Amino acid sequence: MKDTDYTFGTKDEPAVGQDSRMQYRLTARARITLQLEAEYPASEGVPSSSGRALVCGIRDISVCGLCLISAEYLAIGALFPASVTLGHQAEVFVLTVEVVWCSQDEEDYLVGVSIVESDQTAYVEWTDAVASAMEIP
Repeated sequence: MKDTDYTFGTKDEPAVGQDSRMQYRLTARARITLQLEAEYPASEGVPSSSGRALVCGIRDISVCGLCLISAEYLAIGALFPASVTLGHQAEVFVLTVEVVWCSQDEEDYLVGVSIVESDQTAYVEWTDAVASAMEIP
C-alpha cells in the first residue's frame, strides 16, 4: 500500500450533523464486489446457480464502514458478503457489510455500509490495513 493511494476526507464533505461516523475517513482507489445472490452448487438433476454479484467503486473508507458508488439501489438493512481490494494490492479482504443508507446521486447511488465484525471474515486484517494507511510516515 502506498501513501499516495489514500487521502483524508472527501471533496464534498457533508454538512455538520449529517455524517454519523465516528472514525476518520480515507478516500481511496478501491473496489468492492457484493454477492447479491448466493451461488448454489449443482445437485442431482439440477444445474448450479451462478449467483449475482455487483461491483461498486468506493468513495471513502474507514475502519468500520465504506461509502460505495453503486449502479443499483440497495435496501437499508441488507447484509451482503463482500470482497474488497484496495489500490493495486493483490490482497482481497472478505467481509460482511450491512447497508445503513442509500441515496440517489445523479444516475448512480451513494451507499453507506457498515462492516460487520465476524470471526469468519477478514475483519481484523481490514482494521489493520486501514490503520496502517492512516499512519503518518
